[in-house]
Amino acid sequence: MTHDYVTEFITETLASIPRSDQRRWGDLYVKGLLSAAGRKTMRALAQHVGGSSEQNLHQFISKSPWDCSPVRQQLARRFQERAEPRAWVVQPLIITKVGRHSVGVGKQFVPQLGRVVNCQQGMGIWLASDRLSCPVDWQLSLPECWTDEPDVRRRAAIPEHVGPCGPEQCALSAVSRMSVGWGLRQKPVVMDLRETDPRQVCVELIERRIPFVVRISPSASIDTVSPSALRRPGGAGDERSETRAALVSALRRQVLPVEWFDHSTGTMRATAVGSTRVQLRGRGRSAYRQPLVLLGSGTDPGDRGQSELWLSNLSQSQPGTLYRTAMLSRRVERDQAEVSDQLGLRDFEGRSFRGWHHHMTLVSLAHAVTALSTTPPTVVPPAAGDPLSAFGTRSLEAPAA
Repeated sequence: MTHDYVTEFITETLASIPRSDQRRWGDLYVKGLLSAAGRKTMRALAQHVGGSSEQNLHQFISKSPWDCSPVRQQLARRFQERAEPRAWVVQPLIITKVGRHSVGVGKQFVPQLGRVVNCQQGMGIWLASDRLSCPVDWQLSLPECWTDEPDVRRRAAIPEHVGPCGPEQCALSAVSRMSVGWGLRQKPVVMDLRETDPRQVCVELIERRIPFVVRISPSASIDTVSPSALRRPGGAGDERSETRAALVSALRRQVLPVEWFDHSTGTMRATAVGSTRVQLRGRGRSAYRQPLVLLGSGTDPGDRGQSELWLSNLSQSQPGTLYRTAMLSRRVERDQAEVSDQLGLRDFEGRSFRGWHHHMTLVSLAHAVTALSTTPPTVVPPAAGDPLSAFGTRSLEAPAA
């Protein structure tokens, strides 16, 4: 991006903010995130944008009533135009804290860390391609101690419609809203569900006609039905489901080597990937009758074990295409660490719920500017064997009433 294009990109993304002075503070805040070294405090940002008022920046972020949702939608549309993302990746964000005053903070068990920590838990929705990725929406998971006490809600200015929400449910709500109302081209949702029961999330995605490739824990594979069960009367409602050993055996019969680019190491790798058709166990809901594909991956073509399990409703797609889509999660992990974290992703210290969302929105805009400035702007066409090629355009529709 040239300097003029950066200015144009920021200006157009912030165009929905109603007041010209607010748009000016938004522009200065983003440019401060891009230029200030070290921790992105209000004082540091003000000093790096011509000595602007620290108090005015704080007012704009923490108290001004501008709506960040239209800004995020415009950012997503503009990033989609230039990056041609292949997936929407749900990426957890754990922000450890020393005190207890930051909005949403609490002592919470964090599966990624394997222990209880004092932290905020957020979920980012990223548009990801092989070349670059960018966060376009954020949700903050609020413990009940923040939503059930009126005085706490009032001090943090938590809106009335916002209630307690676990990280996975927050992510599901964000993905559903983006799918129906943002005007984006639907792409598979990549999400890690190893620390929760994946059935409810998968059922809701299926019923919303949202394509997905989700990682599940090995124990969750018992809650699927093998191809032999699909042929029995009753299908997925038949409780004579196969054992986990039978599913692993089915995966091993269909193992193929898949080459993919590992963004965490910057190298090409080959992984043995097996696949088999399955259904979720359950009765009564049509989503349980949809055929799914279960992927099992090892570490190399000679390893016939399954160290990872992925479940997808893109059952007509090639396993290699689905696995490469799933591995875009590593692109996001790397970009969060190397770009967003350096732009102050975890640096907001305020108590305001609105302020947290304003800050995360502008960090996302700064991330997009950085990513697009350092990546050739050539639009990459969809890869051969696009996982949505057999999914159909109905994935863009809202679920039937």
